[in-house]
Amino acid sequence: LLSERQYWGSDLQLPEMPFEDIMYNDESAYKWLCALKKIGIVLLTGAATRQGELVKLGHRIGFLRLTFYGQTWQVQDKADANNVAYTSGKLCFHTDYPVLQHPPGVQFLHCIKQTAAGGESKVVDGFHVSNKLKKQNPQAYQILSSTAVDYTDVGVDYCDFAVQCKQRIIDVDSRGQAIRINYNNATRDTVFDIPAEKVRPFYAALKEFDDLLNSAEHKFTYKLKPGDIVTFDNWRVLHGRQSYQSGSEVTRHLEGAYADWDVVMSRLRLLRKKVLNRD
Repeated sequence: LLSERQYWGSDLQLPEMPFEDIMYNDESAYKWLCALKKIGIVLLTGAATRQGELVKLGHRIGFLRLTFYGQTWQVQDKADANNVAYTSGKLCFHTDYPVLQHPPGVQFLHCIKQTAAGGESKVVDGFHVSNKLKKQNPQAYQILSSTAVDYTDVGVDYCDFAVQCKQRIIDVDSRGQAIRINYNNATRDTVFDIPAEKVRPFYAALKEFDDLLNSAEHKFTYKLKPGDIVTFDNWRVLHGRQSYQSGSEVTRHLEGAYADWDVVMSRLRLLRKKVLNRD
């Protein structure tokens, strides 16, 4: 429910829970999923520093979402990178996979190895920023919530792929309330088939939104430690990272995975029954 949302900016108190607790304790798992729905981001601590922990987390909620990058994927500096995430460069704020008709609802990132300098993560509450934009410049909000933008992604990973999709940067419900952010400049297409006179107003609106996302009062920066798993709402929370030095060997390694909100909400309902019946 919209009323359950808790908006935040740079003042975010990032909720933390032990990974083992949510894996083996129904009440902790219930609290985790409630916080994920309400705040949009929760940090799980103390997972083993090896690949495969996210598969266990997937089993805990139901199952992970398979995409063209596999069931899980490795975020590290790769020589033949087919995605900007697989470099050591800075990543600007984005949501993952707006190129899919139905982008993944929830994202998990497990820190297996962390670089000494750089590589900090940053997040921003897209719904909070959208509300600000709506108040500050209703016309800009209207443009971003009504203009279809082309996204494209072509490559080879889990299998070869060529995906294409149109999305509005701010998806709204029948009341004009933001329900999903679809924003990723790395996969935004060079094709933009809107009337010429609408191009400048669109980019002016996008710049205003982007400036709000990047303003000091809205963004929260933190650094994942090995064993941390950040879990967040990919429809709401935009994420990015600072650049870091690349070396001859891997200095930073995160494993990533996705789940759909349908799966998460199903588990939340089942856990609610269990927990409430116990009381």
